[in-house]
Amino acid sequence: MTMGEYVDIADFRDGTLRGYITTPANGSGPGVVLLHEIFGVTRFMREQADLLAEEGYVVVVPELFWRVESGIELEDSEDDRPRAFELYQSFDFDRSVADIARVVQFIRSRPEHAGKVGVVGYCMGGLLAVLTAARTRVDCGVGYYPTQLEDHLPELKGISVPFALQVAGADQYSSEEVRQAVTTAVAGHPDVTIDVYPGASHPFANPYREGFDRGVSALAYTRMIEVLRSAMGPHYDLSALWDEHLRLEFAAKDAGATMATMVSEPYVNHVPTLTGGTGYDLLARFYEYHFIHHNPEQRIIPISRTIGVNRVVDEFVACLTHDREIPWLLPGVQPTGKYVEIPVVSIVGFRGGKLHHEHIYWDQASLLVQIGLLEPEGLPVAGVEVARKAIDETLPSNELMPDWQSSQGLPIPPRSQS
Repeated sequence: MTMGEYVDIADFRDGTLRGYITTPANGSGPGVVLLHEIFGVTRFMREQADLLAEEGYVVVVPELFWRVESGIELEDSEDDRPRAFELYQSFDFDRSVADIARVVQFIRSRPEHAGKVGVVGYCMGGLLAVLTAARTRVDCGVGYYPTQLEDHLPELKGISVPFALQVAGADQYSSEEVRQAVTTAVAGHPDVTIDVYPGASHPFANPYREGFDRGVSALAYTRMIEVLRSAMGPHYDLSALWDEHLRLEFAAKDAGATMATMVSEPYVNHVPTLTGGTGYDLLARFYEYHFIHHNPEQRIIPISRTIGVNRVVDEFVACLTHDREIPWLLPGVQPTGKYVEIPVVSIVGFRGGKLHHEHIYWDQASLLVQIGLLEPEGLPVAGVEVARKAIDETLPSNELMPDWQSSQGLPIPPRSQS
């Protein structure tokens, strides 16, 4: 389901440039011009626009093929691919950059727009993002697997705003020699960075095309957001947002209010027990009936908190007594009355000012040892010692290694000079 609408952007003597526009829930924000692949304004492009709107941006996806035909939306299929390449081969990049400049003006004129304007492009749009950053007054840019960049290295080197290249390491439309030439061209550049993803195919960010790579796409997305946030904002206090979410879960015990801190379709994955939920309905059901009202009193010992551009990573020890069934932590296990200390890592992803996902990890073997369901003898596991060492790194190491003492007294490698 898309959030935006199609609007007229600019009138020319030979027609009207139209595009898909979507805005943040709060009604305003910096602008992003999102430039499409050779297949037109597809479902992928609209969904990317909607994601960036959730991040706090006013996003416009212009129809770059408008001079040929309005409303082009093709698939990466045997039927549509020849038409897409035909459009690409006849495409006038110079005229298109001028069109994009009009789109930038259009965004700046919108009442929803506040602040600066950046440009993000994919494939053909990736090259256009480079040319737009070099030739027009945008404030930052990101180019995903741009095509024919080797023909525009001087302009790439001339970019004077923050710009990130996201390059597929196994791009079937580009050679290793080209990638090396591009890397060399931007080496030492104060504003242009390049990330090459080894083994990634040309459309690694598009889930509707063969070659999509979920892990690479997620990493590249975070790097894109880092460029946009650094250059244009908006900025969010992710640590405070996470603390409020935790307060509503564990102190207020309010499932509805907890869900209100999250995006419309969030997910939570408690990795050791495969508990949580994906999407509003499943997650709200999980919170209300299997999580929030089933937690015993806990004491939390913080270890570390790392805050990124769209993530918070919390490391802590949870201290509690197993005085009730805890469906998400020990599903199906009746209360043992045992006191336990559990090292936990929470990786929390955000979109704009709301939580998008939680990946929660803990040492389930240590927990099972502490409640008496797992005998550690003969196994490389430990009980409460795991949590204690997470807090105090000076406690003994390697005691589960039978041959640890065999290296006692052996020569220690000298420290190398760096």
